[in-house]
Amino acid sequence: MDKDAAPHGAARVYHSERLKVSIVIPVLNSHEVVRRQVRHFEEMRLPDDVEILLIDDGSDPPIKVETEINLSVHRTNDTRPWTWPLARNLGAKLAQGEYLVMADLDHIVSREIIDAARSFDGDFIRFHREFGVLDEDGSLDQRRETLAAHGLPDRFDVKLTPHRNQFCIHRDLYARMGGFREDRIGMPYPQREDGDFAKKWREMHEAGQIRDFDDLRGHENRPTIYMFPNGKWCEGGDVDTNPFNLFHALSRKTEKNRYHTRTLKR
Repeated sequence: MDKDAAPHGAARVYHSERLKVSIVIPVLNSHEVVRRQVRHFEEMRLPDDVEILLIDDGSDPPIKVETEINLSVHRTNDTRPWTWPLARNLGAKLAQGEYLVMADLDHIVSREIIDAARSFDGDFIRFHREFGVLDEDGSLDQRRETLAAHGLPDRFDVKLTPHRNQFCIHRDLYARMGGFREDRIGMPYPQREDGDFAKKWREMHEAGQIRDFDDLRGHENRPTIYMFPNGKWCEGGDVDTNPFNLFHALSRKTEKNRYHTRTLKR
């Protein structure tokens, strides 16, 4: 299903509860990865209470998907660079699920994450993270030779640090937090919207206003999300490294990006 949608502000009003989980993924000019992601979800044979929303963040040509699973494409019609906060907020507004799984397109949502979200009754889930690749059939591949072909140095472990932009959140909490800030769109990369969101979350958690997965079920039991090697994680540390040109071509090379300036000083 393919739907047009105009830009929206921070999500505050939601549809009535019909589903358990909505997976929201912004996409931009990454048509082959979208195809693999769709195959990945098709092979999961997802329950009827799960939906997937791909928010096309200005792709040219627009992203189109033909599938029998509960997946829809919605366009922001916004071609400015780095408008993913708007895309996520739009996805949250359109979502019909009680829980929102927020993920970047270079990350791979596992069935483990979906099952954890479907059985959860708290507010927020953070994920463990490992390197992985979806092959052309949509299957997860973590073989070292595959990761090396995508630029991951042998010295890096398959496990890596969690990422604050990959999480599951109750939609009521997302609304209370006001979603991601859109007023920073247009500023040099990185605009730090994810840092602002994480800070707000931390303050609410410290105030006892969030029932976190770690507190309820234990940090060690977090579900795992996977990530394609790209950018700073590839040999040489170039933040724009894009193995096989699978992802968009927006540049991360600015003076504000400490990973870029660190590489220049080597």
